[in-house]
Amino acid sequence: MTGTLKPFIRSEDARSQADFYVQCFGGEIVSVLTHEQAMGAQHNLKDKVMHMCLSVAGSNYIFMADSFEPAPPGPGIALNMAFQTESAAREAFAGLAVGGRVIAPLDMQPFGMYYGELTDKYGVTWMITAERGASPKA
Repeated sequence: MTGTLKPFIRSEDARSQADFYVQCFGGEIVSVLTHEQAMGAQHNLKDKVMHMCLSVAGSNYIFMADSFEPAPPGPGIALNMAFQTESAAREAFAGLAVGGRVIAPLDMQPFGMYYGELTDKYGVTWMITAERGASPKA
């Protein structure tokens, strides 16, 4: 099984925090997707960042999003593991879920990829993903 580990930071102000990291490490904001752009949300979260990708210090990537509630410093970090196939993503998700708590089941999302989120039995939050077109369910 192969995958790519990508840090994911939830922030009260993802745009400002991303700008700070780009200043500190060099790099750039690669993409920003708001809730309105992703799902047509017409409410108070419409301008909030749903997903942001920034490159820092060479070829390292950090994903970020605005949190729905105040996020204390530090514990707003989740680990994102991206898999090349849906079946590998499902296998990892099932293993991490043992003794843990599923936050969002692993399913195809409106933004075009498989996504599931859970907190494992050690309290670590994982976001498991696989691209659309990845292998079908086994």
